[in-house]
Parts: sequence; C-alpha cells; structure tokens
Amino acid sequence: MMKRTLIACVFVIGLWTIVAVAQSGSPVPADEEIRKILVQRIDEAKQSVGVVVGVIEPNGRRIVSYGALAKDDKRPLNGDTIFEIGSVTKVFTSLLLADMVQRGEVGLNDPIAKYLPSGVKAPERGGRSITLVDLSTHTSGLPRLPTNMAPKDSGNPYADYSVERLYQFLSGYTLTRDIGSLYEYSNLGGGLLGHILARRAGMDYEALMRSRISAPLDMSNTRITLSADMKTRLAVGHNGKLVAVPNWDLPTLAGAGALRSNANDLLKFVAAHLGYTMTPLAPAMSAMLAVRRPTPIPGLEIALGWHVFKRGDKEIIWHNGGTGGYRSFIGYDPKARTGVVVLANAETNAGVDDIGLHLLDERAPLIPPNSPAFQPPKEHTEITIDPKVFDRYAGRYQFTPQVLLTFTREDDHFFVQLTGQPKVEIFPETEQDYFLKIVDAQIKFEVDSQGRAAALTMYQAGRVQRANRFDGEPQPIWFGHKEITIDPNLLDRYVGGYQVVPNVVLTITREGAHLFGQLTGQQKIEHFPESERGFFLKVVDAQVTFEVDDQGRTTAAVLHQNGRDQRAPRME
Repeated sequence: MMKRTLIACVFVIGLWTIVAVAQSGSPVPADEEIRKILVQRIDEAKQSVGVVVGVIEPNGRRIVSYGALAKDDKRPLNGDTIFEIGSVTKVFTSLLLADMVQRGEVGLNDPIAKYLPSGVKAPERGGRSITLVDLSTHTSGLPRLPTNMAPKDSGNPYADYSVERLYQFLSGYTLTRDIGSLYEYSNLGGGLLGHILARRAGMDYEALMRSRISAPLDMSNTRITLSADMKTRLAVGHNGKLVAVPNWDLPTLAGAGALRSNANDLLKFVAAHLGYTMTPLAPAMSAMLAVRRPTPIPGLEIALGWHVFKRGDKEIIWHNGGTGGYRSFIGYDPKARTGVVVLANAETNAGVDDIGLHLLDERAPLIPPNSPAFQPPKEHTEITIDPKVFDRYAGRYQFTPQVLLTFTREDDHFFVQLTGQPKVEIFPETEQDYFLKIVDAQIKFEVDSQGRAAALTMYQAGRVQRANRFDGEPQPIWFGHKEITIDPNLLDRYVGGYQVVPNVVLTITREGAHLFGQLTGQQKIEHFPESERGFFLKVVDAQVTFEVDDQGRTTAAVLHQNGRDQRAPRME
C-alpha cells in the first residue's frame, strides 16, 4: 500500500477477519446497492469527497460514482475522472517484468546487480543475491522505504529522493534477514524494480510503461505526466481531514506508485487480464500468476505484483494503493470473470479496500459504521516541555521480533524510527503523549515508579498496538505479547466449538502441547499462551481469552482484534 503511513507497522488488510459467511456466491451487486455504500462512506462516514467504482462482468461494464471533484468543486465524478493510483502502479511494473521476460530481455532470476551501474554494490546475504522476482514478490529483504529518505516537503515525500541517494542506500545497506525468506511489503523494492527495467529498456519508466502497456491496451489516460485535458479531469486529493493536498511526485521510485489513471482505463486493464480483450500481453499476464510465494497472512499469497486471496476454490486477485490524497483498489475474480476498480480522492483511514473486496466476494465484510477507522482525526496541540524528559523514553521498543521502534533525542527534538523506515520527528502534547505531524499517529509512553518508560502504545488508523521497551537483543515478542509455558493438560478445557455469529464458528483443537483455532472458511492457526486463559496469534495482531465458570469449565471465547472484542459462547 503506497501511503503516507511512514510509521505503519504492518501491511494492514483484512487479516483474521470475523465475518458472517454466506452459503453461496453472488455476482457483483447492482448499481443501487453500490451507490448506497458510497453514500454511506462519503456523506455519513466522511471518508472521502468522491468515489468512482468500475465493474466488469460477463454482461458488460458499468460505472457507479458519487461525490465531487473537490470540496470546493462540486462537479460530479465519472469514469473519465483522473486519480493518483499509488501502489496499483506496482502491478504495471510487474507486468513490465513479465513481458520483458517473455521477450527475452531479462530473466526472473537475474540478480539486480546485473542491471545496476558497476559502481553500485547491491546487498547480498548468505551468498545469495537479490533477484528481479524477489523485488516483484516483496521478498528481497529490503525495507519498506530507504532509510536515507529525508524529504524536505512531507506533503510530497518522494519528490526529492534522487537516483544518487538510492544508489548510496543500496551500496551501504546490510540485509537483516535471508533473501526470499519472508514477505515484507516494500515500496523501495517496487520502485527499484521499475528503475532497473527502465535502465534495461534504455528509456524512462513512463515511456516504457506507455509503450509496452498503455498503447497496446488503448489506455491513453494512464500515465505519470498529465496532458492538458487530463489536468481538467483530475480529482483533487484530500488528506484524512478532507483538506486538499498537493499531488505526489516519485521521479526515482516511479515504479512503486507514480501512475495516474481513471476507472475506464483500469477496466480495460482488468478486461485484458480476464480475457475479454485480446492482447499480446496475455502470456505475460498469465505468467504473473504462475509465480506464488507465501505471506505471513493466512489465505494470502503474493504473485508477481498481484496479491491473491484464497478461500476454498475461490481466488481474488487484487492490489490497493494510496498517496497523500488518494486511495485505490483494483481486483478481479478469474473464475466468475468479474472485476472491480475503486478510486477515491481522499487518503483516509478506512480507504476503499473493503469496498472492492466486498463487491468481488460478498463474504468479505464492509467496515461497520461504528468502526474506529471512521473516526475523524483528532486535533493535537504541541506543547513545550523540558527536552530532558525525552531522555526517559529514548531507546528501543519491540512490536514483533523483526519490527522495532527506536526513539532518539537530538537537542530539543525527539525522533522515532520504525525498522526499515526513515526517522521522523514526534511532538509532545503531554509529558507522556506524543503525536506525528506527517501522519495521523500517536504514541503514549507507560512509565515505572522512577518515571522511566517501560512500554508504549501506538494509535493509528483505528488500531492500537503495544510495544515493550527492551535492552540488548530483541526478545521473542509478537505484537506486544510474550509466550509462556503452561501445563498442556489445561488446553483440553478449551477444545470445542464457539459460536461467533450464526454462520461462523471458532473451532479450537489441541495437538499435543499446541492449541489451534480455525474460523469457518479460514485456515487453522496456532494460538500461543500468555496466561492460563489468554492466548495470542503470531501471524496477526489478534488474541483470544477464554471465560470459565466456578467449576473451571469453559463457557465462552472472547476474540480481540483491531480494537474490537467479540464474545463467542461455547457450543454444546
């Protein structure tokens, strides 16, 4: 997701989501139902100024839109309205890769060093080199962003990141894990892939994309540099407070998120993937899905560029995007031959991913109206405090074994850096409460009796994450939870079924000294004890607490995720 979220700790999508599972599938909803969703999202939830939805299905294409071009420009939106599409660009970049492989110009397993200048030292680890397929599948070991990003303008953070700084970063970076061992979403990887392919083709990224993809698919409105006509149709981007913001520029990392497009063009793109239109790109499009690598998220795989949700025999191929003023989603169901595009001109917490996934699969839930994701950003006021207070909090805090927050004081200023991301300044609103100005995120420190920080809680996008302070080497902690050892015989009391909603059951099983939980229609996931009755998941920030009666018999399970507690009574 190509967002301004420079401090996002995880790739946030629907993870271990509790939903009411329908008994059978259905086609994409009618225009009236889609419009109701958009009205609620814009007028009631205040999550955008305008949204355009494009649908392609066996009986044709349709556009449903609601809202306006800008808060002060009430012109309606339509299928020709231009939006920044952010990280949806990565799908185009990976299609370029697949096409260049088909042409014999590059190989998927070619090391990136082969296409970089001789003076650039590409990171290696364990005798293995980063390859082009590693970049496309987010398994290169490179961080989400280069750590030497220091934007002069936080409203356009990629604009001044140069090729020279990219090469400096690559030459000096030491990988922290084995290449290919773990999926970690990386804007740096996507941008580097686009840069390499453009170098190989002997032209800039935009020229390559337009000649190899836009022109063959008749997508004249998909480009980086806007024509005069496209400028008149450009939806104004807005931030989370629905205030107009500047557009983003990504000259060096263009392949990660620089494209602009509209719903009509993106439907042409989906139509080609679904086989509704004949194109010389068809072999490359098929090859994109032939490559699959796992992710830590149950039911989710990564192909070349595309993410793939799997549920039974159903697959949803999709990607999302976001810049400082826009959110986007593109996806399709190859079996049902349906596709959806959703474009919004505001970068708000809720986004549009849930809309796109719900339209493709009715079992995927829409964000409920009372969700914290719909709460408007709170106003935060900076105060002046003694800078020595920062020394109490300076140090490292651990979300997961691989994800740390590091706090440092520089004279009168206080900074935070998430693993693999640039250092950013944070500002006090009390001695223990701090906020970021470049993104809607806040941090509250917990202190001991001596006033020294022992832990922190971070609030962002409706999510609450706790991290413990530590010294020395990172400890085996997941999302602030630490595994303990308990008597395996205690696990027997929890085995059984728990009714979450009428069509969803949480089934708990024991295998030796291990406890597993499985939601209807989802994979079995191990649960780890942090107390005799409290368990947590390592693949996603979710927990389960079991309730017991006076006789020690389990009566219910309470599921905790994304700030919600859902009680599931035990079934007889």
